[in-house]
Amino acid sequence: MGDPISIEVCVDSVASALASERGGAARVEVCSNLLEGGVTPSAGLIELVRARTSIGLQVMIRPRGGDFCYTSEEFETMRRDILIAKKLGADGVVLGVLDARGSVDMERTRLLVDLARPLNVTFHRAFDTSADLFLALEDVCKTGADRLLTSGGERAACAGVQRIAQLVEAACGRITIMACGGIHDKNAASIIEQTGVREIHVGLRSPVDSPMLHRNPQVSIGTVPECDYQRFQVIEEDVLNLHRAVALART
Repeated sequence: MGDPISIEVCVDSVASALASERGGAARVEVCSNLLEGGVTPSAGLIELVRARTSIGLQVMIRPRGGDFCYTSEEFETMRRDILIAKKLGADGVVLGVLDARGSVDMERTRLLVDLARPLNVTFHRAFDTSADLFLALEDVCKTGADRLLTSGGERAACAGVQRIAQLVEAACGRITIMACGGIHDKNAASIIEQTGVREIHVGLRSPVDSPMLHRNPQVSIGTVPECDYQRFQVIEEDVLNLHRAVALART
């Protein structure tokens, strides 16, 4: 057996961060707007999660939803958000920049990695949308990033296990490969065993009904009407179950 499996939980609230810590997560990735895959959270959320938890705190640096090819203004926003994350006590940042052809924008990514130091840097699932995963792996390694988040170019890790395993082998210890995409307590051990990863990234969000007694069905505030009176939250028991499951994984 190698080192224990590290669990990172994606969260968008203090309540989810606390549940993740109590459930045994090694760290949380703090985001906002998870309906669009996560964007940079507010300074207030970062500060409060840092104050209330003692596990690792990663901050998403993504100025908007959609693709990962950014304008100069969006790139400057990312730079400033990294500085804010550093000031507020983050342990790491999570980012990814591609060019219009689907290759890793090495120059811009390297600038962000250097700016983030001494924080650790994860290159996120922009990687999975790149034109050539193995070329992208080499490019991400050259940027100096510490970790690469991937589902093997598939919607879920279960479908990408073979590719994830190949990426772990190709990385050859130069960068940590962290598996993600639909991982939960029922499939985590199998994914870990098939890929050889030692870190996994999970959502584990459950729907929580709104406490609002008065509801106006004629008005929709968001773009997904059914979510106006529902939010999603990480449940401690789900993290505990995952923690127990990965303890049984063999690599």
